[in-house]
Amino acid sequence: MASVHESLYFNPMMTNGVVHANVFGIKDWVTPYKIAVLVLLDEMTMSKCITLLERRRLNKLILPLLQGPDMTLAQLLKTVEDCCPQLAYAVRLRLHVMAEGELKDMESFFDTLPNPFNERESEAYKTSVVGLFMRHMLLAYNKLSFSQVYKLYTALQQYYHTPYYQDAEGKPRTAPPTAEDTGMDLTNPEDSGGKMEKEELDSSPGDEDVPSRGPLSQKQAEYFLARQAYLLKNDENKALKPVALQEELNNMLKFNPDFAEAHYLSYLNSMRVQDIYISTHSLLHYFDRLILTGGDSKSNGDEGYGRSLRYAALNLAALHCRFGHYQQADLALQEAIRIAQESNDHVCLQHCLSWLYLLEQMKGSDSTVLTEDSVKMAVHFCLPYLASLGIQSLVQQGAIGGKTANKLMDALKDTDILHWKHSLSELIDISLAQKTAIWRMYGKSTMALQQAQLLLNMSSLEPVNFGVHQNNTEAFAVALCHLAELHAEQGLFGAASELLKHLKERFPPHTQHAKLWMLCDLKIQFERAMNDGKYHLSDSLVTGIAALNKTEGLYRKALVLKAQNQTTEAYKILQRLLLYCEKSKCTEMVIRVMLSIAELYWQSSCYATALPLLLQALALARQFHLQYLASETILHLAFSQLMLGIPEQALNILHMAIEPILAHGAVMDKGRAMLLVAKCQIAISAPESPKRKHQALEVAVQSLDEAREYFGKVDCKERLRDVYYLQARLYNSLGKTAERNKCSMLFRQLNQELPSHGVPLITRL
Repeated sequence: MASVHESLYFNPMMTNGVVHANVFGIKDWVTPYKIAVLVLLDEMTMSKCITLLERRRLNKLILPLLQGPDMTLAQLLKTVEDCCPQLAYAVRLRLHVMAEGELKDMESFFDTLPNPFNERESEAYKTSVVGLFMRHMLLAYNKLSFSQVYKLYTALQQYYHTPYYQDAEGKPRTAPPTAEDTGMDLTNPEDSGGKMEKEELDSSPGDEDVPSRGPLSQKQAEYFLARQAYLLKNDENKALKPVALQEELNNMLKFNPDFAEAHYLSYLNSMRVQDIYISTHSLLHYFDRLILTGGDSKSNGDEGYGRSLRYAALNLAALHCRFGHYQQADLALQEAIRIAQESNDHVCLQHCLSWLYLLEQMKGSDSTVLTEDSVKMAVHFCLPYLASLGIQSLVQQGAIGGKTANKLMDALKDTDILHWKHSLSELIDISLAQKTAIWRMYGKSTMALQQAQLLLNMSSLEPVNFGVHQNNTEAFAVALCHLAELHAEQGLFGAASELLKHLKERFPPHTQHAKLWMLCDLKIQFERAMNDGKYHLSDSLVTGIAALNKTEGLYRKALVLKAQNQTTEAYKILQRLLLYCEKSKCTEMVIRVMLSIAELYWQSSCYATALPLLLQALALARQFHLQYLASETILHLAFSQLMLGIPEQALNILHMAIEPILAHGAVMDKGRAMLLVAKCQIAISAPESPKRKHQALEVAVQSLDEAREYFGKVDCKERLRDVYYLQARLYNSLGKTAERNKCSMLFRQLNQELPSHGVPLITRL
C-alpha cells in the first residue's frame, strides 16, 4: 500500500522523492487496515453476544492493533478469530458489503460511526483510547478531497480481495464463501474456501515478519521502535531479524529522515551483526538529529546542546570499545571527559570513568585503582547500577588475579543486596552467571551447577512486556553453555545435545550471543572426537574453534598434532601459545599448555625434564587457587615419578589429587586417575611376596574396573583398549583364565577397530 500512501498524503511534502517535512506532524490518516479496525471496534460496541472471556481477550488486543503497523486482512481476521470467531465473521461480512458495494457504502459507514459517542458507558466514549482513535479517523477522513476518498475506496477493494479470498484455482473470489460452497461453518477461516499462506496463519499482531511498506503514524512508529528496542535488550529471538528490521527502519527514515529514535534503533541493530560502518553512521545521525530537533533540551534546560555532544562522544567511545578499536575509543572518551568537565556533569563523568577502566582492561592493563575509584564515586552520586557493575568488574579481576573464593563471594553477596534493593534484575542475572564461571574456574563443578540452575529457575523482576517473561540475555546464554559443558564432561551427551538444541532455538545464529553456544558446541564435538580417536574430525573442528577464539583454536590444534605424534609441530605451537598467554595473563591456559608440553616430553622419554615444568605449573595453580588444575598437575607429577621408578612416591601424592578429581572432575579425568592408580599398584606389587602380590593385583583389578566404567561413559575406545590389555595381563598372573580370555577378546576387537599411532601404552597418562 505504499503507493497509495504516497500519492494521497505525501506529494505536497516531497520533491524528487525527498521528504521536506516531518510526516509525524500529521497525527493519523485513514488506511484500508484502519477502516477494518474501525469496523471491528464498531462491532464490539454494538454486539451483545460476546461473552465476558471473549471481551477480555479483545480488550487486550485493541492497543496492539491501534499502535502496531498495518496488517493484511488475513492476519487481522486470524487474530480476531482467535479471540472471538463470531466477531471475525461479522467484520468480514461488513467489509464485504463495503468492498463489493459502492462508494456510498463506505460513506454511510463513516456517517454512522459517531453513534457510540452518545453512550457514556460505551467502550468508544470520547475520552477512551478507542474513542480517541475513532475521532482521529473521522477528522482525517473528513479532510480528504473527493479524489482522495475515491482512491481510498479503491485501496479498500484491493485490500479486501488480496490475498484472502481465492477459489480452487487460486483466483480471487468476488464474494465471501457461503455455507453451500464449503459445507462448513463460516466461522472457521481454514474451511472458508480460502488458501491462506502458512506465514499468514502463524502471524499475530506482534509478528512484523511482513514489514509495512507505507509510512507509519506517530503512534505506530513509537510503538514499533519501543517494542523492537525492548526485544533487542531482553529477548532478541523475538525481535525482527537484522535484515528485516533494517528494511523497516530504512522505510521509516525515507518518510522522516530526522526521526532520531529510528537512527538509534538502526545503531543497535547494526551492533547485532558487528557492522562498523552502519552502526557508526546511525549513531552519529542520531545525535545530529537530537541536536537539530532539541530532543534533549527539555530535560536539561539550556544545556541540551552540550549534553548531546558529550553523550555522543561517550557512545562513540563505547562503540569503538566493542569493536576493539582502542585508540579511537580513547580519543572519543577523552573528548567526552573534556566536555563533561566543562559542563560540570558529574553523572556523565562517572559513565566516562566506567568506560575508562573497561578500556584499560581490554588493553590488558591493570585497572584495579580506576575501578575502585569508579565504585566510590558511583556510590557518592547514588548510581547503584554503575556501582554494582564496578564491583562485579573488581570481582572478575580478583578471580583472574588469584583472590580466594570466599572474598569474591562476599563481595558478590554485597552487590546482590544492592540489586534486590533497587530491583536491578539484569545485574542479578549477571551476578549469578559470574558466580557460575568463578566456581567452574576454581574447579568446583557442583557449585557451578547449582548457580546455573538457580539463574535458570529464577523469575525475572522485569515487567512482562510484549510477551517476554524472562530475559534472554548473555547471562542466560553463559549459564546454559556451562550446563552443556558440565553434562558433556560427565558423559551425558544426550542432555548436552538437548541443551545446545535449546540454545540454538533461544539464540539463533543471527543473534549477537550465538557465538557462545557455537564455541561450546564445537568444543564438545572436539572432545568427543579426540576420545574416539577420530583425529581427522578433530582437525576439521579446529578451524571453527579458532574463528571464534584464537587461543582455544591454537591449543586444540596442538592437541591434535600431539595425538598424531607430530611432536615438533605441536611443540612450536605450544611454545608460541605459552608466550602469548603469559603476556595476556591467562593463567588457566598457561597451566594447560605446560601440562601439554610435559606430555610431549614423555613421548620423547624425557621424564626428568618434565618435572621442573610440572612443578612450576603446580605452583601457579596453587597461587591462583585453581584446585582442579592443581589436581590434574599432581596426576602428571605422579605419572612422571612412576616412569622414573618411584611408584611408592607417585601413589602417595596421588592421594592428594584423587579426591577433588572424583568429586568435581570430568569422567575422562576420573578414568585416567584410576588407571594411574592401578599402574602404581601393579608397580609396587612387583617386589612383594606372592601372597601380598596376589592381594595387590586383586586391588589393581578393582581399580581398572572402576576406570573401565568411567571410560565407558564417554565411549573412549582407546582408553578402554588399554584397560582391557592390563586386565588381561593381571588375570593371567592371577590364574583366572576365563576372565583373561574375555578381556583378551574385547582387547582384540577394539585393537582391530582402532588405528594404532605408535604410542606405547606405558608412556601415556
